[in-house]
Amino acid sequence: MSEQPETSTPPSADAPTPARRPKAALLLGLAAGILALDLATKLLVVATLSDREPLRLLGGAVYLTEARNTGAAFSFAEGATVVFTLIAVAVAVVIVRSARKLFSTGWAVALGLVLGGALGNLIDRVFRDPGFLRGGVVDFVSLFDPYGEVWPIFNVADSAIVCGGVLGALLAFRGIEFDGSRASDSTED
Repeated sequence: MSEQPETSTPPSADAPTPARRPKAALLLGLAAGILALDLATKLLVVATLSDREPLRLLGGAVYLTEARNTGAAFSFAEGATVVFTLIAVAVAVVIVRSARKLFSTGWAVALGLVLGGALGNLIDRVFRDPGFLRGGVVDFVSLFDPYGEVWPIFNVADSAIVCGGVLGALLAFRGIEFDGSRASDSTED
């Protein structure tokens, strides 16, 4: 058996290295997980909490109740469901289109949370009563009060959007770009 000499070709400058692979799969996988969890919890809430008193948990720190929201967060601009539907569609399209250029794990997590949450609430707006593009988002977690008097009632999608937004703000504040580089690195060139 004769040994063949190893021939190695230098890697192409355009080929991603293992650490520089796009994070689109992470973004889309996280978004799919958030969407599935959001849809499952909303189905469970509608099936079990409709037409009944709020369920008190943790000594009254958390209540589970069914509420419908046709506005944005904190019931802002109720009745503008079509506008929020169009915004959610635009957000989803922009995030999915930017996924190919995404090399930062942090940004992939932030955008995956926002995408999953936006899609979860979008599905409610499109398919729930009172009708197409005017549906009320199912909210069910209320803090310190069963009827949202202390803090607005929210859902898994809302939580994901807020967490993704906070993470994105932190990443932007730290100067981390979508490609994983720091903003200060590009200004030194």
